[in-house]
Amino acid sequence: MAHIASCELRKKLDRFGKVDLIYAPTPFARLENMTRELGGPEIYIKRDDLTGLAFGGNKSRKLQYIIHDIIDRKCDAVITWASLQSNWCLQTAAAARRYGIAPILLLFSPVGVPEEFDGNLLLDHILDADIHIQKGEEGRIVTMEEAEAHVEVLMRQAMEWGYTPYHAPIGGSFVGGSMDRPLGAIGYVEGFLELYDQAQRQGLSFTHVIHASGSGGTQAGLVVGAAAVDDSVHIIGISVSEGRKSYTALVKGICLDTMDALKLGFDLPDEKIDVRDDYLQAGYGVVTKEVCEILRKTAVLEGIYLDPVYTGKAMIALTDLIKKGELTRDHRAVFYHTGGTAALFPHRKTITSHLTD
Repeated sequence: MAHIASCELRKKLDRFGKVDLIYAPTPFARLENMTRELGGPEIYIKRDDLTGLAFGGNKSRKLQYIIHDIIDRKCDAVITWASLQSNWCLQTAAAARRYGIAPILLLFSPVGVPEEFDGNLLLDHILDADIHIQKGEEGRIVTMEEAEAHVEVLMRQAMEWGYTPYHAPIGGSFVGGSMDRPLGAIGYVEGFLELYDQAQRQGLSFTHVIHASGSGGTQAGLVVGAAAVDDSVHIIGISVSEGRKSYTALVKGICLDTMDALKLGFDLPDEKIDVRDDYLQAGYGVVTKEVCEILRKTAVLEGIYLDPVYTGKAMIALTDLIKKGELTRDHRAVFYHTGGTAALFPHRKTITSHLTD
């Protein structure tokens, strides 16, 4: 059932300004070998790893709206934060450079993780981003409150340096900092609509979308998009860091803010927010043997690389849901590839070790 037609949702999205950052539509194709190998539903892939900016990824779709907001507010620097090898920070820096905005990155480095110029950190350095590395503490992840306090210090420093800075929340996913609308999630309402239109043009319908979920904006956008134009589609977010209860509440809040921004006048039942925390493995950013094996399997079967932090866990989930019988031959599933493949390189020793045991 549709609450509104896809063309009406498109009109609502068109009221939000955005810059030209990605190659759209990104590819949508059937995974022939994975479908045959797993013996369950037809499996398709949406290739947002091929968005085109830097190494590609889902954050570029969000940044189309966020960069427009930065320009609209006449800011000339953007400050954001995340982990040392953050895809979000890389794509923010690349998008900012493309539009003449200075990128200032606060990167949190866990104890024991080498701060070598590798992976996304190398790419940040090539972009000449202003990088500030903050050491974490043994056995704990920085809290949102602690990180935002560090960002506020950087905001004051940037103003002293002569910038008019914009504070972008982690992942561009939710209202916060300088962002008063959930622009990243709005980008993924558009992402769902793009996927839906591609499937319609091929005469297809799909029953499930499975994707890696980190800061909530991608899942919230997909959920709102599906609820608007085809609420028979089930969105499954595979959490890579948070437990189900707290993360579900975060995603629901972003969904409600997104619906309010788009002036969508329908209810969103709690069961529409499906977060799975069964696939956290050993924790965020920890590369296990099972992750490495699914990276190899996907590469061997389809010639497609996943990343070891996000999409690898989402593919483990997809294969497990088929084995458990939750996804069957009666379904048609879309794996939404959110990018992050540059993270393969700083984990090369662990991946090599697991795959040569």
